[in-house]
This record gives sequence, C-alpha cells and structure tokens, in this order.
Amino acid sequence: MRTLIIVVAVAVAGCNAGEVVTTPPGFPRMPVPEQNPLTWEGVHLGKRLFFDKQLSRTGEVACATCHLQQNAFADPQRVSTGVEGRTGARNAPALFNLAWNTSFFWDGSAPTLEHQVIGPIVNPLEMDMKMEAVVTRIAADSTYRRDFRGAFQREPDPEGVTKAIASFMRTLVSGDSRADRFDRGETGALNDSEQRGRELFFSERAECFHCHVGFNLTNNGFHNNGTSPEDTDLGRETITERAADRGKFKVPSLRNVGVTAPYMHDGSLATLSDVVDHYARGGRGSSNTDPTIHALDLTESEKADLVAFLNALTDEQFLKDPRHAE
Repeated sequence: MRTLIIVVAVAVAGCNAGEVVTTPPGFPRMPVPEQNPLTWEGVHLGKRLFFDKQLSRTGEVACATCHLQQNAFADPQRVSTGVEGRTGARNAPALFNLAWNTSFFWDGSAPTLEHQVIGPIVNPLEMDMKMEAVVTRIAADSTYRRDFRGAFQREPDPEGVTKAIASFMRTLVSGDSRADRFDRGETGALNDSEQRGRELFFSERAECFHCHVGFNLTNNGFHNNGTSPEDTDLGRETITERAADRGKFKVPSLRNVGVTAPYMHDGSLATLSDVVDHYARGGRGSSNTDPTIHALDLTESEKADLVAFLNALTDEQFLKDPRHAE
C-alpha cells in the first residue's frame, strides 16, 4: 500500500502548503489544530527548541535530555533527572504518534500538545523555568528572532514557543515495525514465535487488545492496571477528584515498547518479561484494579512468545531517522 501524504494547507502569509508529515498505511488522517497548522518553518523552530537547554533555568536540561530518540523518545531511567539533579515520581513517556492522542501525561492533565509542552518547562522538578524567562532568553538570539518571524510573523512569545515545539512533536510519527509489515501482507516479517505471540496478544486468553487496540495500540483511556496497594500516586484521581479514578493511568501505546524500558507510570518494571509476569498474575493487588486485569493461565513458552511479539513492534527506522535528530 502506498504511503499516504498529509498535505497541510498553511494558513500563514508568505508560506506555501507543503508535505510536512507522512502517515503510514492504515493510520487515519492526522488531526492538526486549525490554530496551529503544520508548517516547515514551525517544525524547524520547534525542533531547535526541543534540543535547546536554554529552556531550563540552569541550562542543564532540554526536552531531548529526557526523551532520547534511540529509546523512541522515552527515558531509560526509572524517573528523569531535572535541574540540579532533582527527580520526579513518574517515568517519562515515549513521544510518537502524539497527534492522535486525546490527552497527555500519565494522568491526562494536559488536553492538547500545546498544553503539554508547558508542563515540563515550568515544573520545578524538571526545567524549572517561567515561560516569560524562556522568551527573554531566546529573544536575545537574532537567529531565534528570525526563525520566529519565519514561522509566526512575529517576535518570540510564549504562545509561539509552545506551538513550535508541539509542531515538531507532531512530526514524530512511527508505523513501520516488522509487525506492521506483517499486517500489510509481508508474511516473512515475523518468525514463528512472534506470530504465536501476536495471536495471543489479540486473543481472549491474554486480553492485551482490550486496552492496546487500533492502529496505535492504545484506547487512550485510563485504567488501574493492578498497581501496588502501597503506591501513593493517586493517578487520574488527582485530576478528577473521584475515588473511582484512584491509581488509574493513561494507557500507553505499545509501539516501540521493546526500547522504552523501564515500564509503568513509575518505571517500576525493568523488562518486558516483568510486564508480562505482572499481568499474568493479575497485577499487584490494588483494590481499584480494573476488572479486565486478572490472573492469566499462560505457560512460560507463551509468555516468551508475547515478549517476542512486543519486541517486533519496534520501528527501527524511527529510532534513527535523521529528521528527528539534533
């Protein structure tokens, strides 16, 4: 199947419409907000900001510090290190196919990518910066002022910073794993173990597909997947203030999951085998565990097949695509 090209009409004077993003076969059309259309200029500026440590108070941390391309823009640390060695409580999620997300952060506290961008910048445990201070810093650079005028026809401002970074992040599209190629008819793309794992994944025995569904392998919902009773992180309840949401966290996409360890909202599971074991035993005992999470009757061989399939979801080209590198 021929790759579909999204042609985004640029609603900015002086710029021509261009083929800014490609979407893989089987993906729906990318939703792009009218108030922040994708342009080459905006994406270029956003990429520059994404890798710039000036966005942190001490100049130690950029967005890219905690989101590494070789890890599908996730962080291999259990929790990320911010300015002055400060650490938070949650694992930094991978960044890809974000345009199709319906909320952001583990608790869903950000409704759009533009809102999401602000969070790490102002968080005292991460970049610890005020948006106005970011603008003051980058506006001192004549090349940044030039790039802002090219992207937004105005001088640097907080809105432009968030729109530009969000635009770059929307271009982080991943959809060409061996599992994808198998689904497109390349029968030799998966070996026997991986095919058995695929069958289990989409079966009622393993039930993975109930939450990890669709082209991006997520229902974009929130579930308590069997967290520990001792876990003090309230998850979604922090946002909704409903006890029914205690310990619920956003369902992540399983694309590229083989390179995004450690796993879960707190990075508490080190390997995919640990993750499969977690679900096979029905979680860790939270009283609010989702009813779809229960002990599974899986053999060790079947668990190994599931891990093999999960590793086959890695998009190797995405991990080294020079368009996303600094």
